[in-house]
Amino acid sequence: MSLAWGRFVIDTPADGPVTMRLDGGAAQPLVEVLTAGSGRGHVSARFSETTIGRRFRFAGSSFSGSDQLRIRLRDGESGLAAEVVLTGGTQVRTTITNEGPEPVLLLGVTTCAIGLGPVDNLDLVSGDGEWLGEGRWTRRPLRDHAPDLNLRIHGQDGRGRYAVTSTGTWSTGARQPTGVLVDRVTGTAVAWQVEHNGPWRWETGERLDGGYLALTGPTDIDHQWQRPLGPGESFTTVPASIAVGDGLDGAVAALTAHRRGLLRPHPDRAALPVVFNDYMNTLMGDPTTAKLLPLIDAAAAAGAEVFCVDAGWYDNDTTWWDSVGEWQPSASRFPGGLIEVVDRIRSHGMVPGLWLEPEVIGVRSPMADKLPVEAFLQRGGTRLVEHGRYHLDLRHPAAVAHLDEVVDRLVEQFGVGYLKLDYNIDPGAGTDLDAPAAGAGLLDHNRAHLRWLDGILDRHPGLILENCASGGMRADYAMLSRMQVQSTSDQQDFRRYPPIAVAAPLSILPEQAASWAYPQPEMSDEQIAYTMCTGMLGRLYLSGRLDAMSDGQRALVREGVAAFRSIRADLATTVPVWPLGLPGWDDPWLSLGLHHHDTTYLGIWRRAGAGTDLTLDLRHLRGQPVTVEVLYPRRLHAWAYRWESATGSLTVTTADTDPYAARILRIRPSR
Repeated sequence: MSLAWGRFVIDTPADGPVTMRLDGGAAQPLVEVLTAGSGRGHVSARFSETTIGRRFRFAGSSFSGSDQLRIRLRDGESGLAAEVVLTGGTQVRTTITNEGPEPVLLLGVTTCAIGLGPVDNLDLVSGDGEWLGEGRWTRRPLRDHAPDLNLRIHGQDGRGRYAVTSTGTWSTGARQPTGVLVDRVTGTAVAWQVEHNGPWRWETGERLDGGYLALTGPTDIDHQWQRPLGPGESFTTVPASIAVGDGLDGAVAALTAHRRGLLRPHPDRAALPVVFNDYMNTLMGDPTTAKLLPLIDAAAAAGAEVFCVDAGWYDNDTTWWDSVGEWQPSASRFPGGLIEVVDRIRSHGMVPGLWLEPEVIGVRSPMADKLPVEAFLQRGGTRLVEHGRYHLDLRHPAAVAHLDEVVDRLVEQFGVGYLKLDYNIDPGAGTDLDAPAAGAGLLDHNRAHLRWLDGILDRHPGLILENCASGGMRADYAMLSRMQVQSTSDQQDFRRYPPIAVAAPLSILPEQAASWAYPQPEMSDEQIAYTMCTGMLGRLYLSGRLDAMSDGQRALVREGVAAFRSIRADLATTVPVWPLGLPGWDDPWLSLGLHHHDTTYLGIWRRAGAGTDLTLDLRHLRGQPVTVEVLYPRRLHAWAYRWESATGSLTVTTADTDPYAARILRIRPSR
């Protein structure tokens, strides 16, 4: 028997494992399980053809409503049962239950695994990143990672795999939990994301009958995770999602739609207010009343709707890194009290915001001794210390109570409506306190962290939460399904930021992706427009010494804010396109399009070394006459645009000499 689920075929043979595949794809078992007593069918380090995965047999299926399919599997030898829940044609999670009489030690469970077509036909799109250099994506033939070994003459599956992993709690700190496989022959593309705020793994490789993809959360081999299951006990994997579309853009569009379906309801989803944050290239963690008041006035005049006081508001000097944790306003920074600053923000009709790093307690903080030692992540009875900070363990009620008190006090005492929740350390493998292994303790903490976020928003449903981890180091959809705004980077060089912003919609919704726009008085007008454009095809996130600018410079910033506000209502329904292909870190030209119904918002950035002309591929508009309108900036040098309807190509010619220049266009069918 076979079941159809979206563009996948689920086969349920009586004498073999249940498989989920694209048409013509490999017969990869849907669920793979490693236990201490049952490993892999052949020696390897991959999650394909595990012994239990091979033995699982179909035990039934059911539909819940119109968008959920449950598939039940059972292995009679181990006594393990699996229930795979597919929701909305995209999201998957698996629950393993021990129905046998003996305990079982789990060492790894896939959320799901799927069969793909011939590896020869597949390109892999994957993303690397690091602090200041997030979102560096490449497209390469899968054969670069899975050489042709002529498995057929050996009559066995391969042993190798291309595995991408993330350790600790910076879930996007080095590699992306998102990827895409594109079939060059059929055009079909499969995109995925592992939705977890901790360790994860995805892998792809070659079987005897084609390619495969396996998605997991933490595992023993990668993350020191194991989970004992006594008789009757269950374990549920982290969720993951798989979307299918035509080509890279089609698969990303499908995943974009799915991400929107994951979002918690919140008024911010429609409002998308412009945020001004005082940190980047501005106060840099040293706010005072004297510095803030003129900046607040200037931000309001520019059109900002939220003003966030960033780091430093809680300490009397600049050596606060290892003393944070109480989150009480500094008296010396704010002689009239923090309320004077908050009142000034509110007097302009802006929402007041504050920066917090809730999960850490500095080693010099009084809270380090006030909280019980069990309220911190630890190994071997010693509290973990990273960069002068302890890390709270949100499994412990005292840790949760402390953070709840902080958030509730700031909201109720100061009327804070925006919290930037930063996260600047990574505790590594996890905690072995009250856990069978460090990775198991970390997984339970990760899940407790999500419950804490849910609790905040249950109590304060209008509070806007920004997700930041030294920029984009924890930008996963366990976090982003709950939080409204995502910082994309800490990159301070305006010339290097555009590739980060252009790549962001591969992994973050445009309406959540906050890329800094930090215009400065020493910049040329073209440079001001350049950095403003960097933030405009996402959540416009302002900083900069607006209070020290000339009238003309302030007008240019104000024009950019107004242009963003004129298009933001469309952002939450756009899908991204990349008219120049995936952005390279050093590319002289960069471009991002956001397509909304019959309108395309197009950003173009020219960098040092670029020529004066380029041609953009807008094939989704092929065959249509269009109107090209400059949204921003309108008063600087005009660029020339020539549209070729037959090919869907737009040729752009610049008219200025500044090596850094950018434009935001609106392209619509001619009426």
